[in-house]
Amino acid sequence: MPGRIDQEYQQLKERAHRWVVERLDEEGIEVGRAERDVLAEFVNHQVGQYITQNRVPLSTQDLKQLSRDTLFEVVGFGPLEPLLMDERVNDILVNGPEHVFVEVAGILQRAHTRFINDEHVIRVIRRMLAPLGRRLDEASPMVDARLPDGSRVNAIIPPLALDGPSISIRKFTGNHLTARQLIEGGSMTQACLDVLIRAVESRRNIIISGGTGTGKTTMLNLISQYIPRTERILTIEDSAELVLHHPHVVRLETRPANTEGKGRISPRELVVNALRMRPDRIILGEVRSAEIIELLQAMNTGHEGSMSTIHANNTRDALVRIETLLAVSGYDASEKAIGRLIGSALDIIIQLVRRPDGKRMVSEVVSLSPTDAEPYHMDYLYRSQDHE
Repeated sequence: MPGRIDQEYQQLKERAHRWVVERLDEEGIEVGRAERDVLAEFVNHQVGQYITQNRVPLSTQDLKQLSRDTLFEVVGFGPLEPLLMDERVNDILVNGPEHVFVEVAGILQRAHTRFINDEHVIRVIRRMLAPLGRRLDEASPMVDARLPDGSRVNAIIPPLALDGPSISIRKFTGNHLTARQLIEGGSMTQACLDVLIRAVESRRNIIISGGTGTGKTTMLNLISQYIPRTERILTIEDSAELVLHHPHVVRLETRPANTEGKGRISPRELVVNALRMRPDRIILGEVRSAEIIELLQAMNTGHEGSMSTIHANNTRDALVRIETLLAVSGYDASEKAIGRLIGSALDIIIQLVRRPDGKRMVSEVVSLSPTDAEPYHMDYLYRSQDHE
């Protein structure tokens, strides 16, 4: 849509939305309590009335689009609603009102979506946060939250965001890829899957390493399916994304601080508490901070077969990152002692990569076999052809 025509449409949409909201108030209709079908019929009628009264020249198709967009403004998340409903879209990134990007099949691309202005973006963010009891204003200009469907939302507004309000949404899906789909898609081989299954069944402690968007959670979901069904699993996450089809799972989720800065429950506290809940295995969604201390100690003291993920570009970087997290978290030990702790706790590192074409794949699976001379001695159990 050419810029001038698009600008006129955005202005028309704003006026139509304001008209519909006024009619809702006059009729005493509460959006949160009315049936969606009833609201859709009301919005369609009122938008038609507005167009007729103001003699706006619109085609039937454009009128349907305006009614649909206005309905999304009333009961949904405005311009983001179609993107949230599109199952192909994995990530939604809003960089101010006119720049919206989506990730589809691993490829980032610009979306034919825009907001009216900064205030429109902020209004949508606040609508997302309203049911969660979270706030976003100049005093609290950034927020991390989870939508009812499990999607993760991060938002940051001016003055911290210089180019307008920014929204980052990682959509949640309960339909994780199966092993067969990953093999057929070239993300892994049958030989790689066999290695991973043996590692899980033999209770090896596993870290899945990879950069952003490489599929770490997908892989964690996949290998967790091979945990024996007689075992008790405790999962710990910032935002519950794991979908384990297992008969004995206890799910724990961290809690952010409230508006007064109190009440935060950290992953480290949940790991400590999980140890008192008689787990056979602990699955930590991602290692980011001091929880690494308790996780490694749990792996070393009777909770074999535990798993987690970490952001790192290769297996060596994963070990260095764990060392760094231990150091900054106040773990007071010599470099040699830290190496021994990590080497004795971790058994397997699964490295994931995302190629330039967006394809995610397992690049290597390594086994740690510590020796006195080399705490991080690695044996390659699997390497993809691209990395051999």
